[in-house]
Amino acid sequence: MQRFISSCVLSLFGLITLSAQPAGGFGGVQQKATLETSQEWKNVNYAGDDQTYHTCDIYLPKQQKDSYPVVIHIYGSAWFNNNGKGVADLGTIVRALLNAGYAVVCPNHRSSMDAQWPAQLHDIRAVVRFVRGEAGKYHFDPSFIATSGFSSGGHLASTMATTSGMKTATVGTVTLDLEGNLGQYTSQPSNVNAACDWSGPVDLTAMDCGKHITMGQDSPEDVLLKSKIDKEPDKYRSLSAVEYIDKNDPPVIIFHGEKDNVVPVCQGIKFFELLQAAGVKTEATYPAEGGHGGPAMYTEENLQKMVNFLNSVKGK
Repeated sequence: MQRFISSCVLSLFGLITLSAQPAGGFGGVQQKATLETSQEWKNVNYAGDDQTYHTCDIYLPKQQKDSYPVVIHIYGSAWFNNNGKGVADLGTIVRALLNAGYAVVCPNHRSSMDAQWPAQLHDIRAVVRFVRGEAGKYHFDPSFIATSGFSSGGHLASTMATTSGMKTATVGTVTLDLEGNLGQYTSQPSNVNAACDWSGPVDLTAMDCGKHITMGQDSPEDVLLKSKIDKEPDKYRSLSAVEYIDKNDPPVIIFHGEKDNVVPVCQGIKFFELLQAAGVKTEATYPAEGGHGGPAMYTEENLQKMVNFLNSVKGK
C-alpha cells in the first residue's frame, strides 16, 4: 500500500525547524502567528486529567461579544503527534475564523503511539462535550460547533461529521464505541453542526487511489490500527469517514489539492461525491496547484469560502 507519511515527518521534525518555515509553511506547520483576540487560554485540560495530549488552546475574536460560535480545529500529523496545537494553521485557518467572529479551540489528542483507534475520535468528542459544558466560562455559543482539520486532523474533523449523533457502529466484524467516556461532561452531546476537511484521508482502504509518497513497511494507518489491511480490512473501513455517511450528516466543505502527493486528491473527490449522493450539503474545491497544505491551499479565496460555508450553515 502506498503511504501517507509527509505529515508524520513534519510532526517529528517540524517543531525543531519551525523558525525556518516560510510563512504559511508546508502543510499545517507554520511560524508563530500574531492573532488578534480578546481573550486566550492556553493548555486547558478538557478531559480532567494531567495529560498534555488532553489539553487545548482557546481563542476568542477581537470583537467582544457575550458568546461566539465555535470551530474546533485539529492539526495534522499522520496521527503521530500528541502535542501539535500550538503550530496548527494559526496564521491561516485559525486567523480567518477568528476574524470572521468564530471562537477557535485547538486541541491536542492522543497519538497512535499513545492509543489505538478510536481513542483519537474519543478525544475530539470529549472536546465537543467540554465546549458545551464550559460554554458560560469561555463565552461559547453551543448552538453552533463545527470541526475543522488538516490532513489527519481533516480525517478526524470529517469522521466527527459522518458519525455525528452515533454512539456505536458495527463495520463488518468490527464494533466500535464512538463516544468514549472522557471528562466530566459525558452527559453532554457530542454532535457537530458542520465540518471543514483540509486534505484529509477519508477512505483508508484506498490510499493508493493516486500518486503519492511511499516509505517504509508500515503506513500511519497500520500503526494507528496495529494491523495490516490484508489481514483485517474491516478495521480500515472503521477508520474511514466515508463508511458512516448518511443523509443526516451535517454539512461538510472539502479542500484538496490536485498536486497533493501525500493524500491524493481522489480521496477528497470520493468524499464529495458520496456526501452529495447521500443528500448531504457539501462543497468542494480542488486547487490546481495545491499540494499537501501550503500557500496554494490557504489562499484568501479558499479561506473565505470556508467562512462563507460556515456562515451559510449557521444561518448568518
